[in-house]
Amino acid sequence: MSINGVNGKCKVVCPSCNTVNSLPAGRLDDGPRCGKCKQPVFQGVPAELDQAAFGRQIANSDIPILVDFWAPWCGPCRTMAPAFAQAAATLEPNVRLARLNTEEVQSVAAQHGIRSIPTLILFKGGREVARHSGAIMAADIVRWTQSQLG
Repeated sequence: MSINGVNGKCKVVCPSCNTVNSLPAGRLDDGPRCGKCKQPVFQGVPAELDQAAFGRQIANSDIPILVDFWAPWCGPCRTMAPAFAQAAATLEPNVRLARLNTEEVQSVAAQHGIRSIPTLILFKGGREVARHSGAIMAADIVRWTQSQLG
């Protein structure tokens, strides 16, 4: 899977401080750290998003972002959470996985027409490219994501 960047660079938003980092596209596997907070840019776990972090990640990342729209009261969401974390460890650094609590960030959920949870939305280049509703296991998350990205 190739990452689209400019001049061999790839913009990636830090999951810890939301700083946009410009990284060599061919070296995303090398454990890059954020230029501002010095935390790993890829942590192998889903990033937790609030409204500001969601906007920053979607608008500023050259890598695709897979967002799990969930809620703490949702049984299937809780069941899928470990599988989503496993998928993050597999898909990063080619895809950033993130979670958005629809109870805490209702405006973003409404903006994206979330009617059932869990719902996965894959964003690329700031736009939604695919959507899946319902809980699925880690291997299925990986397979589905890769199939949507070609």
